[in-house]
Amino acid sequence: METIVSGMRPTGKLHLGHYHGALVNWLRLQEQFQCYFFVADWHALTTDYAAPQGIRESTIEMVTDWLAVGLDPKKSVIFRQSRVKEHAELHLLYSMITPVSWLERNPTYKEQMKEIVGKDLSTYGFLGYPVLQAGDITIYKAKKVPVGVDQAPHVELTREIVRRFNQLYRPIFPEPDVLLTEAQKVPGLDGRKMSKSYGNAVFLSDSPKEIDAKISRMMTDPARVKRTDPGEPEKCPAFQLHKIYSTPEEIHAVTQGCRTAGIGCLECKKIIIKHVIEDLAPIRERRAQFENHPENVEEILENGTEAAQKVAGATLAEVREAIGL
Repeated sequence: METIVSGMRPTGKLHLGHYHGALVNWLRLQEQFQCYFFVADWHALTTDYAAPQGIRESTIEMVTDWLAVGLDPKKSVIFRQSRVKEHAELHLLYSMITPVSWLERNPTYKEQMKEIVGKDLSTYGFLGYPVLQAGDITIYKAKKVPVGVDQAPHVELTREIVRRFNQLYRPIFPEPDVLLTEAQKVPGLDGRKMSKSYGNAVFLSDSPKEIDAKISRMMTDPARVKRTDPGEPEKCPAFQLHKIYSTPEEIHAVTQGCRTAGIGCLECKKIIIKHVIEDLAPIRERRAQFENHPENVEEILENGTEAAQKVAGATLAEVREAIGL
């Protein structure tokens, strides 16, 4: 089986955006590939180095959600990045051969330097995090990396670093290919991208009552000021959830009802609420089992770390020999 590597920063409890944007795809991949899914806690420090206090707790919350949605430690290796020191060593060795100009042209680096305010991002860790990503990917000799279109440049940089290493020393690493994923775009309650930081998220762990209350107040087409005003579904953030959850017949019905003012916004959203509650019910049930036994989550992470270290250690042995260390 080909190897796939992917990670996620520990942000605590996950929401519908994480579920449809990444986890649904991870569930499919674990059936087809040898997958390594890691908690990117070192990457969390690239922007939050001054406030690391919540990383450990957020790790357990996040991995609990991974297991609740169905990631299976018998099929995938689930571990903490920071516990596998070989990631850091390969990152160090790659940093010796990576031109600064390659990092400065990274579009994500440029965007976040402009967008993230209130934090000092003028650190090597922030500039060089794509080199650490390259180490994360190649330490397991991954041949494919599942990413969205916006992350594709990072994989291309990994390919360039690998190409240079193989030319300077000897061919050890495959050049990983981008495995583009069609991530569902999930709007938040206010119409912006669903995000914990925006306070507009529906969490996988939310109760039916919380889901009902949140989606009931979700933003709709601003043209529908009164119940009798017709609207346009494509301008309604709530309608995007219909595209994810509702049946074709339901989508047709709410489209017609919205455009003719035949149904009200709350009536329309009640259909979504029903589907979301039903979809998350088994996830909440599994989550409760892990919440009652957090030691099981820790054990899964420890076992995953041990399995990852064996593979990473073998790779580093090849690297050291090739370089002459």
